[in-house]
Amino acid sequence: MDSKLKKLEDRVALAHIGGGQKRIDKQHAKQKLTARERIKYLLDEGSFEEMGVLVTHRTTDFGMENEMYFGDGVVTGYGTIGGRLVYVYAQDFTVFGGSLSETHAEKICKVMDLAMKVGAPIIGLNDSGGARIQEGVRSLGGYADIFFRNVQASGVIPQLSAIMGPCAGGAVYSPAMTDFTLMVEQSSYMFVTGPNVVKTVTNEEITAEELGGAHTHASKSGVAHCTSANDIACMEDLKKLLSYLPQSNKEVPKNLPYELNDEVRDVLKNTVPESSNKPYDMHEVIEGIIDEESFFEIHKDYAENIIVGFARLGGRSVGIIANQPMFLAGVLDVKSSIKAARFTRFCDAFNIPLLVLVDVPGFLPGTDQEWNGIIVHGAKLLYALSEATVPRVTVITRKAYGGAYDVMNSKHIGADFNYAWPSAEIAVMGAKGASEIIFRKEISVADDPVKKLAEKEAEYAEKFAHPYRAARRGFIDEVIFPENTRRKLIKTFSMLEGKKVDRPKRKHGNITL
Repeated sequence: MDSKLKKLEDRVALAHIGGGQKRIDKQHAKQKLTARERIKYLLDEGSFEEMGVLVTHRTTDFGMENEMYFGDGVVTGYGTIGGRLVYVYAQDFTVFGGSLSETHAEKICKVMDLAMKVGAPIIGLNDSGGARIQEGVRSLGGYADIFFRNVQASGVIPQLSAIMGPCAGGAVYSPAMTDFTLMVEQSSYMFVTGPNVVKTVTNEEITAEELGGAHTHASKSGVAHCTSANDIACMEDLKKLLSYLPQSNKEVPKNLPYELNDEVRDVLKNTVPESSNKPYDMHEVIEGIIDEESFFEIHKDYAENIIVGFARLGGRSVGIIANQPMFLAGVLDVKSSIKAARFTRFCDAFNIPLLVLVDVPGFLPGTDQEWNGIIVHGAKLLYALSEATVPRVTVITRKAYGGAYDVMNSKHIGADFNYAWPSAEIAVMGAKGASEIIFRKEISVADDPVKKLAEKEAEYAEKFAHPYRAARRGFIDEVIFPENTRRKLIKTFSMLEGKKVDRPKRKHGNITL
């Protein structure tokens, strides 16, 4: 019996060193953790239970039968984060560069299937050179098996991806279909075709970092939702992100203990400038409303004219969507509409209430926007909010003009409560533009057209540049003092906690993809 135990012990030990100490040292030299080190740091101490530790590949071509590694380049299993069950897989770059084989894919599929059956988040730590070329179509089939499960799990359990090394070719589509993708700066990259192919086809000279690094995908493409300075920071970001999410679509996020106190925030009194044309930072409004230091921003460096992220309000997890007057005056454009729509649909799928903070002068005009489909992309946000059944509350801080007023969670598309600050301006357009159209003839024949325009602008503003007409019609439920916003929202979301909505029976809607 001792010899048999020794045999098992030796095999497990071999599995634990992956491709060997030399390759582990190379990983460390690149300032990267190994797959097992990442899992150990991510999960609660002693909670990880590994699955498939003795799996090996089945390939006999190209002399592969002489090169076997237990685990076959991926560590899979389950454990807990903050006491919550999660399933995890971590690709091991020390084994065949983390390349995906048929058995490697089977291991990932197994934990994904279990995560869906049990109803718990799945976290993928990606560090792979791509498909294992020696296996041909079998490795491609393995990718497709994973992609299929990503789709089946979508909206059922949270799917989080961390890119902690290379992720190229077909491998990129699995993270792209998960809910959130985090990338490690300077050591990770994603692209469908690499720099060499780009140079051959387009004659462009570009580095892997420029083409598909963390900064590129966080600021230009929007593929990366967050970036982290290193592997450990990435693990911490994953833990924090998970804290706002439920286990599955059958649950709600866990509320933290909270007792209602004096929730008045005087800092909000003077956040919005007197001049409607002067910018201010909507982050200051958010920080004045939410629980202290609880904001976790998503897509921070992408489409900065809109802010999205998670926070806590009286201990309750909420999703926040807010126009940002500091960038493009907070207008809606192609990128910001897509960003907010995607975030809305995630929150709705996982029972996370939505708070929408509005200061929007309209949609961005111009040929670039029209030719790039602002009509269909703007409709995505309109569709997503109209479809959402979670508690939805809006606060208009200043401008709410034109069609953008409708889109930004107006009462007309099903918002539960719509509040406005006294500084709110709800109109078809700004006073100056409206006056130039309505009073065009009067202004053109006036002795002093500039003076007449100013008079008419003041007249229009007096009639429309305020929240009270909308309040009289019931489109605004209440005009509130800014300093009372936090208290009002805590009570409102608490009241809406039991909200239920029945929608018409259908297979699915046809969002303007």
